[in-house]
Amino acid sequence: MTTGQLARLLGVSPTTLRSWDRRYGLGPAVRADGRHRRWSPDDVAMMRRMCGLTATGVSPAEAARLAQRPARDADTAGVPGGAPVLAARDDEAGAAACHAQAGSGLPLGRVRLECRGLARAAVRMDGLEVQQRLREAVTAHGPALAWEEVMAPALRAVGRKWQSSGERYVEIEHLLSWHISATLRHRYVESAAHGDRGPLAPPLVLACPAGEYHTLPFEALAAVLADDGLTVLTLGGAVPLEALMSTVQRVAPAAVALWSQTRPTADLRSARRVAAARWGVRGARSSSPVLLCGPGWRSPADGSADLRQVKSLREAVRVLTELQRRSAPVR
Repeated sequence: MTTGQLARLLGVSPTTLRSWDRRYGLGPAVRADGRHRRWSPDDVAMMRRMCGLTATGVSPAEAARLAQRPARDADTAGVPGGAPVLAARDDEAGAAACHAQAGSGLPLGRVRLECRGLARAAVRMDGLEVQQRLREAVTAHGPALAWEEVMAPALRAVGRKWQSSGERYVEIEHLLSWHISATLRHRYVESAAHGDRGPLAPPLVLACPAGEYHTLPFEALAAVLADDGLTVLTLGGAVPLEALMSTVQRVAPAAVALWSQTRPTADLRSARRVAAARWGVRGARSSSPVLLCGPGWRSPADGSADLRQVKSLREAVRVLTELQRRSAPVR
């Protein structure tokens, strides 16, 4: 096939293929008429190995060396593609393993090897590889660590690059966000469907206030809570206040968590109204505590026991778990 056909097949640019040929000798074995590049099935298999290795975080130079070996030799060379690389990083030292831009052009800083591979796949606009990297990260580490040390750092790096280079990287941010959302929601649905919850406890309601559309952190929180066997009701982004209060009165949640990314959407008056919403039979009415999650919130000045700010995903999980277990019916 031609270079253009191979580039479309692999999800990379023709310029990238020419660069790999010039730098690492990863070119077609035969050139028609001495000029026209034609890639044989063996050449294509070699380039697939190259893309697979770089997507796991292997440096391009090392990936090129391994990709030129026969497939079975590359798999036993100590740097296999896919899940073995992920599993090998599951330790405390691995959390800050690599300091580089991952060959992706993104300012990643010190991140896990999986984050480097995810960034490379995203910059290549390789949606299938992005989804594979995300699925393997969640399977190997669980949704909490995968969000904190793989997904979120990649998203932040794309955001910084987008801000510094105009609109150039906005398509990468959209691609990455969509696949992260799909991965987290799939994990939530799987956990909710197969989890053993015992006595049905009041749900935990997760929502973003009116005007707030940044839902990914809450999708991560929902996946972690469902993974831990808790009952979660997620309303999504930009929920009108009256709809949120109606939900509280109808389902009597163990707690309500409100995510706000920015100050304009972090309305303390609305949060206090949700905390004051009453449910239950007359004469025995109660209310649900409200957790303020995300960087948009300021600490509530009144120190209300029903309005509490949490600073991290782990703290939110701990507090919400305690609140739901406290409200669960006795066996």
